[in-house]
Amino acid sequence: MPERAQINNRCAEVILLLSVLALVTVLTGYLQSPQPDEGIGAHIFQLSIVLEVPAILVFLVTMDWKQPLRAARRLAIPGIALMLAFSALYYLENVFYHRH
Repeated sequence: MPERAQINNRCAEVILLLSVLALVTVLTGYLQSPQPDEGIGAHIFQLSIVLEVPAILVFLVTMDWKQPLRAARRLAIPGIALMLAFSALYYLENVFYHRH
């Protein structure tokens, strides 16, 4: 496997890992009472989102542009995980914490 494809595969794995980490971190917020200050979970979420940007950029630079559908499929699950993470975060901060 060429080096470019290996880098692309690793970036896809990192993107998936960071997306799932962001989602799990937000979901653990539902197990805690509201805190007056941001906790470690908020920082983990923020770092995972910030680290997504360079991973996605490297993924896009190293992808095989002759197969764009393959790249889109590889980003589908991480994209869904990120969408769920941001949705859960919005609900957590604007609805859940106000009720508890």
